[in-house]
Amino acid sequence: MNYEISYGKEEVTVYRTYGKPMLGLTKIPESAFAGKENILFAVDVGVEVFGNNFLLAYTEGDNRNVVATDTMKNFVLQNAIAYNDSTLEGFLYFLGQQFLATYPQMSSLRITGKEQPFIAASVPQDGSFVDSNVLFSRLHDDSAIATLYIDRDDDNIKIVSHECGRVGLQLIKITGSSFASFDRDNYTTLPERIDRPLFIYLDVFWKYTDAGNAINPDLSQYIAPEQVRDLVQVVFHEFVSKSIQHLIHEMGTRLLNRFPQMTEVSFTAQNRLWDSAFVSEDNEKIKSYCDPRPPYGMIKLKLTRD
Repeated sequence: MNYEISYGKEEVTVYRTYGKPMLGLTKIPESAFAGKENILFAVDVGVEVFGNNFLLAYTEGDNRNVVATDTMKNFVLQNAIAYNDSTLEGFLYFLGQQFLATYPQMSSLRITGKEQPFIAASVPQDGSFVDSNVLFSRLHDDSAIATLYIDRDDDNIKIVSHECGRVGLQLIKITGSSFASFDRDNYTTLPERIDRPLFIYLDVFWKYTDAGNAINPDLSQYIAPEQVRDLVQVVFHEFVSKSIQHLIHEMGTRLLNRFPQMTEVSFTAQNRLWDSAFVSEDNEKIKSYCDPRPPYGMIKLKLTRD
């Protein structure tokens, strides 16, 4: 009988105060993002550990090698204090190193992190407004995400695979999109639209040619998720698309051109195009819409360098 074993802890929410500021990013013309203070570094962490050293817990109820998942939670929270760099990916790699160094029965692990976004409150100071350094507001907005699969290599610890991302974007373009000349048959009721508002839910994922650039304290080759978000928004603003497929292909091409250290980019998009309700009799540009009824169209794309 063959076994494949894993277990772990999900949704360990960490609120780390006074992290290292994110500095030294390479700026891009599509984004004003140049770094952040990291006064509040908040992330949901998931840990999944692998290894046949845990087999006896399954077959015989022998728990001597089992690291309790509550221990994993405490381990993440304790080690968050010791993290001395500024990125989500760096934090995940640091945790993975610490886990494998501390628990030899773990042969490898997959560690994930999803940013919990907060924004500094704007407060008055000397006749203008500045960002507060003590008060922050939680955003229910798009956020960074990353996954690292970390393995032992003799006495070293290496990243076997990785994926970074920006998820949860919800973007509406009022005009400048179309969907026409598609295949029609007896099942087709959708009208052609030469110009339409386009509302999409969008997740963007990418991989580095060299995974070391995702965790290097030198951020000159780091791909900031905020810059990716800003670039895809610029493309959506500028590009007159003939479909969502057309749009995300343009986004992917622009991302690969902008970030030569990016080897792969992929998208999951959902069509949330509003249903038309009413049009003004005085000005046809003035319209009202309502949310669409499910189900929703889903479009995926992956682009990889040659």
